[in-house]
This record gives sequence, C-alpha cells and structure tokens, in this order.
Amino acid sequence: MPAQPTPASPESALYRRVWRWHFYAGLVCLPFLALMALSGALYLYKEPIESQVYASLRSVPPTPGPALDAESLVARALAAEAGEAVRYVAPAQPGRSAEVGIRTARGSLTVYLDPAGGRVLGRLRDDRKLMEVVKHIHSLEIAGTAANHWIEVVAGWAIVLVVSGVFLWWPRGRSGGVYSVRGRPARRIWWRDLHAVTGVFAAAAILFLAVTGMPWSAFWGERFGELSNRWGVGLPKYLWGEKPESSPPLASLGEVPWTLSRAPLPQSGPHAEHAPTGSPAQAPAAGPAAPSIGLNEALRLFARLDLPAGTPVRLPRGPRGVYTATLFPDDVRAERVVHLDRYSGAVLADVGYRDYGIVGRLVEWGISLHTGRQFGWVNQLVMLAGCLSIVLLAVTAVAMWWKRRPRGRLAAPPRRPGDRAALGAIAVALLLGLLYPLLGASMLAALLIDAAVPQRWHERFGL
Repeated sequence: MPAQPTPASPESALYRRVWRWHFYAGLVCLPFLALMALSGALYLYKEPIESQVYASLRSVPPTPGPALDAESLVARALAAEAGEAVRYVAPAQPGRSAEVGIRTARGSLTVYLDPAGGRVLGRLRDDRKLMEVVKHIHSLEIAGTAANHWIEVVAGWAIVLVVSGVFLWWPRGRSGGVYSVRGRPARRIWWRDLHAVTGVFAAAAILFLAVTGMPWSAFWGERFGELSNRWGVGLPKYLWGEKPESSPPLASLGEVPWTLSRAPLPQSGPHAEHAPTGSPAQAPAAGPAAPSIGLNEALRLFARLDLPAGTPVRLPRGPRGVYTATLFPDDVRAERVVHLDRYSGAVLADVGYRDYGIVGRLVEWGISLHTGRQFGWVNQLVMLAGCLSIVLLAVTAVAMWWKRRPRGRLAAPPRRPGDRAALGAIAVALLLGLLYPLLGASMLAALLIDAAVPQRWHERFGL
C-alpha cells in the first residue's frame, strides 16, 4: 500500500478512497486468504504427501502370480469391517494396495488390502484422511455451511484487493517501489515496496485462483452451475435423456467433475435401454429381478472401455443403482464418467470433457490448473508461487501497518469530507457486485457501516 499522495494531487480523493477499501478488504480477508493459501499449497501435492504419510497402507511388496479378484477383496474387507461396500479402487500399478470404501454406522471409511493374499493392511476414516482435512480447511467446510459461504465472500474481496492493489501500485511518474524494493527491513518503505512489487507480479495468479475457485462456492457456484446447464453451455441435456427428477445428483457419489455434479444419476433396470446416442451397443436391459453382473464383470467392461486400472468405481446402491467409474487424469481432456447398468452391463452414459459445453470446458480447465494437475510440476510451481505470494502479502501488509500506526488507533487510510469515488471505480464495483452477489451484498454492508460511524469516532480511533 503506497504512501498517501499530497492533497494537492488531482487524484488524491480517488486514491484515498481506493486505499481505504483496499485496507479494509485486507483487514477482513487476509487472515482467511492466508489460511486458504497455505492449505491450497499443501493440496497441490496431495498425491506425494499421502503416498508418504500412508505408505504402510498404500504400498505392498510386488508379488509374482495372480492377485485376488475384486469381489474376493471386497468380501475380505467386509469381513474385517461390517457395513456396506460402496467403492472399489483396484491397484493402479504393481506394489500398490487395493482400496474398498465401506459405509458404516460410524461413517465412511477405506479398508486397504494386499491384492496378492487379501491381507488387511489397515483402515482410515475418510473424513480424517490428511488431505480431506486440508480440503475442508481450505473451503472452511470444517466450520460449517455458513463459513463455507463466507469463503465465497473472501474470494470476491480477493478480486477487489487485486484490482485496487494494481491501481495503488500504478507508477504515476515515479520509479521507486515499482519493480524494486527500496530501503532496509527496519524502514516501513521496504515493507511497502515489497508488498507492492510482490502484489503486482502475483496479481494474475491471485486473480486466477480467486476466479477459478468460485465454481466450488456454496451460493455462486450452485447458481452458476444451474444456469450453465440450463442454457446448454455446461452439460448438454441430451446426454442424459429424460430422467426422473427424484434421481439423486451425481455429486452424491463423492468426488466427480464439477460440470457433471448436478446431473441426475442414471438408473439400472427397465430404463437402461435409453442409453445416450453414440453409446456402444449392448444387450437389452434386464429387469430389476435379474442377477447383478457383479464387480468383476463391471471391471472387465470398464477396462474394455479403456478406463485404466486404479480408476475408482462406485458400487450400486439399491435395485436401481449403477456401477460408476470416475476418471480424473492429469490431462482434463481425458476426464470421463461412465455408468453401467448393474444387470445387463449396458453403458447408460459415457460422458467426458469432449461432451461439455463451452462453459463446462472452461471451468474444468480452470479447476485442473487451480489444483496444479494440468501441466505437471510446472503447473504446481506456478500455483505454489501464487499461494506463497498471498502469505507474503499478508505478512508485509501487517508489518507496514504496524510501523505506521499511532499507538492505540486502527490507523485506517483517512476519510475526508468531500471525497468521492470516480465513476470508473463505481462502475467496477457495480460490475463485481452484480457478478458475485454475496460480494455485492458485503460491499453494501461495508458502505452502510462506514456511513453510519460518527465522524468523531473516525478521528478518535482512526477508523
């Protein structure tokens, strides 16, 4: 946050106004942004971290000879942990364990087994896995639904921080503190310059993280998903045919592509013949009383559809349930979800990136880049730099505020009588508020609170 310009400057009123909004936005949001940045930085390396932390559960000595079939492994898991089997993950490669997800009275958990002999290696509660905890901290879901809505407000204010920060950084004829840092750490100007230079170089990454995180948000993400699907620019309706409205959404299965999360689950049984146009030809659907094809056959059919070993498979629930394979490769263009009828093995839907509308594709690309998957270690390093920049910005903001504040006062940028925001700033605020309604509501609340605080309080406490 640069030093305040002199009152004689023709832009001083606008500068003070923007600085004031930048200050309060940071005051409210930076603690949460720092928390999201630290948790997000960890989540970028989900796979290598979990491979190390849970090495005793995920790794087994390679054994020559055939492994046990999937149904036998599920039976071994259920013998060790009573409940309902809901998920199976075959070993992705030699030396990896098999995973069986079980729903119990205590919650969902994963049983890890040696595929060679079916030995149970251990079990983990799904909600207590390290990266699940990190993910819930990142979204504030760990604190409940209201906190999850607050994250959306914070992400919106992060956009305000970037826009206002670039405005405050703009050189305006000066050279110091634009691309270099002046002074020494003992001086406030060093912290100010470090904050400004870090902010301008990281602005694009921070803006990208904030915007691409919005589709996951509790309010805006839901509305955006509904509208994009309704307008046919998310998931085209014809892929699913006419499905009962009571059918649960695909998101009820757990981790699925954002674009497909609101789509209804297909159903096994008499309606299986309504597979989407272009699906492989299959045998006619059997009635609900027919025997299930079984997990072993389902895995053979998924393999025939070129889904690699290690693709998570959800098991059918109830007589209308389906076998569902969800493939999340590093390259988002190979993303797929395949549903099989549990009685006939008919392909009820085989939907992937190729089938999404323009908005669905853009969102999936954004999510893949956001999580550091699309371009491997380069993608991870760029996102990591963005996360660490947010933490550095939080630290430098606190340091320079601490160095300039009078004792016992908040020392917010001053509000002077007659200060007015320019029409351009108002237009930007209106645009962001309309695009992100929770952000707009919080902006209005901030304006009302600021106007309601008596002038003497501003002068006394530095508000």
